[in-house]
Amino acid sequence: MSGPHRPRDPSGLERYYVLTGGRSGPGGAAAGLDVATLVITCDSRTAPLTGTQHEHEEIVRRCRDPLSVAELGAHLGLPFNILAVLVTDLLEAGRVEARDPIPVSSPSGHGPDLALLEEVLSGLERL
Repeated sequence: MSGPHRPRDPSGLERYYVLTGGRSGPGGAAAGLDVATLVITCDSRTAPLTGTQHEHEEIVRRCRDPLSVAELGAHLGLPFNILAVLVTDLLEAGRVEARDPIPVSSPSGHGPDLALLEEVLSGLERL
């Protein structure tokens, strides 16, 4: 007699394992990704790359305008480490670029930049 039947959870750990091919984090130059890193599509190609997953194409589609890794994670419902692996795949394929967030600047040189805070608020409101 076998144990109780567990239904498959398509949003669970098995899904993440399949999405990343078992990888647990980005490597190489992409290891510097953080939640504030901006991701933008490099070109306007709409045809999917061979061997890419739906999530890869969704990232390319959503990043026609720059989005932070945190915003992408919220849109796709993916944790940071899983999303970072997918973004790394796209960086290596030349489909997206990763940019450092806008540096903090203010007349006094201290404290947050008001324009940056307004951009963050605008991005959060779009979610």
